[in-house]
Amino acid sequence: MLSSLHTALARELEAEDRNKVFPQGENDYTAAGPKAHPGGEAGCGPLCCSCRGACLSASLLFLLATLAALIALVTILGLPSRTPGVQACITLTNRTGFLCHDQRSCIPASGVCDGVRTCTHGEDEDESLCRDVPQSLPHFLVAHCGDPASWIYSDQKCDGTNNCGDCSDELSPVTVCPPCGPGWWHCPSTFFKYCDCIPRHLCHDHIQHCSDWSDEYACPGP
Repeated sequence: MLSSLHTALARELEAEDRNKVFPQGENDYTAAGPKAHPGGEAGCGPLCCSCRGACLSASLLFLLATLAALIALVTILGLPSRTPGVQACITLTNRTGFLCHDQRSCIPASGVCDGVRTCTHGEDEDESLCRDVPQSLPHFLVAHCGDPASWIYSDQKCDGTNNCGDCSDELSPVTVCPPCGPGWWHCPSTFFKYCDCIPRHLCHDHIQHCSDWSDEYACPGP
């Protein structure tokens, strides 16, 4: 009997000693260290994972906002031109022209935005040039008349023809043109089509083209 009591008492003392060495309490710590959280890394709780998700969502929203801004910018400003900038040139008739993008073909200024594709690739009818004529045309293609609301193509200036309707494209002070060329006769024209010169092939046709009749009596003819 005494032996049994002694054995039981020894076991209780041994159990108390083990609890002192390896305490177990509310902090769930053991001698092996902190417990691993199920479904995550050691030391990463639900709050940590929630922060990471929020960061990823914010990054994605930023990328989408940037893409939307780029699309809006392209819509407003349009796509960049795929062709080189427009260039002036001189035609075979010594007139201002438009240089096609092949860098060889020079077409008259009045051939731009006339509804006919003259350049090989049709750049003379490009929307960027023709969307708001004459404001959308390069300055070297445009000449202004005496009436500020009127304009002509630059190759129509000083060509002997009344393109402006008031001869301001042929006469000073709006336009300074050289004297009549060899194929023209200088006189005040009676025809609306001409201003200060008439073609010599009209001389001696028994029709008055000059107010002084010089086309019939003084003009040497063609």
